[in-house]
Amino acid sequence: RGTKRGNKRRVIRCKAAVAWGPGRPLTIEEVQVAPPKTHEVRIKVIATSVCRADWAYLYAAGTGTKLRPFPLVLGHEAAGVVESIGPAVDRFSPGDRVIPLFQPNCGKQDRRCTAETVQRRKDWANAQVGVMADGTSRISCKSQQVYQYLGVASFSQYTVVSDASLAKIRDSVPLDKVCLLGCAVSTGYGAARNVCKVEKGSRCAVFGLGAVGLAAVMGCRAAGAERIIAVDYNPDLFDTARLLGATDCVNPKDHSEPVQRVLTQMTRGGVDYAMECAGSPFFMGAALESTSGGGGTCALVGWTEADAVEAVSVSAETILMGRTLKGTYFGDWEGVEGVEDLLDKYKKKQLKLDEFITHNLQLEQINKAFDYVNCRKSIRTVIRLWEGEATQTPAAL
Repeated sequence: RGTKRGNKRRVIRCKAAVAWGPGRPLTIEEVQVAPPKTHEVRIKVIATSVCRADWAYLYAAGTGTKLRPFPLVLGHEAAGVVESIGPAVDRFSPGDRVIPLFQPNCGKQDRRCTAETVQRRKDWANAQVGVMADGTSRISCKSQQVYQYLGVASFSQYTVVSDASLAKIRDSVPLDKVCLLGCAVSTGYGAARNVCKVEKGSRCAVFGLGAVGLAAVMGCRAAGAERIIAVDYNPDLFDTARLLGATDCVNPKDHSEPVQRVLTQMTRGGVDYAMECAGSPFFMGAALESTSGGGGTCALVGWTEADAVEAVSVSAETILMGRTLKGTYFGDWEGVEGVEDLLDKYKKKQLKLDEFITHNLQLEQINKAFDYVNCRKSIRTVIRLWEGEATQTPAAL
């Protein structure tokens, strides 16, 4: 029977897309999702999107990315409904609409050494290898433990996450849209607003027009930038970039000179802010060199686990002339509070999300979504994990 904490003692059987090994397509399996433990929440995942990071960990593992344990349930950009809560959870109740976060809600306080932040760092480290705070996963399949990607594992109809990695949705907004706030849009928009702190009337450049880069363009526009130059090798993305605020679009293939020189000529000295959003060592160096000396700021935003430190060539003179180089993770949002702020902006139509979604698929079609990522045929593909009513419930033990 349900209680105010939900069916917290029941193991749920449901469907999930399981990765059994690197380079192998996902398979739809019946999995068992265990009850939540202390400071954990079990959620019913209504919608999730496919991020390039999901693709990279499956198909690029061992070629510059960390090799995570398998079997694994990927997915980290999602929205759902709380099904049950574990002991010591006081911020959530069954029925709450939520967005799981791959970064615990520590924010800037994580820089201070307290008992709580030490625990959060431990939780984060465990999430990187696919387990919860106690070192185990809550998902199993065929009598095996299945690891939870980044502590989320949203390619499952049900999953269990830490209560420190969960944002409550307080307003009536579509879950299959706001799921994008779990990663890409928050990261890119935050890079412009929180990291670079783009100013009104400034000149900006965004390198890489995936969902993160397009969100950075949107953030520059919201900050009042006068000129926003979008850079990508794929001209099919330029219309969307302009829709979100780009004033100019540049394809490096169209120029004989290095792209950074093209941008400095276009802006008569360089941009005030440059954001590298592709995770490309080549673009990282180009972005820094496209900024103006004596005050230009470059932020590295795109995620990569390749050894980019050795791959990026930066002359000492480039920095000594007064440029600033920054890095960011999740757009420097303070976890839950940041997502709540973005939700409010979306509700007020100050933030676009619908324009990022190019495809909608069912869970059984998830490998097609991965193909779209590989071929760059989508900005974001949203996977809807349930057919029919959102209240549908699977068999439970």
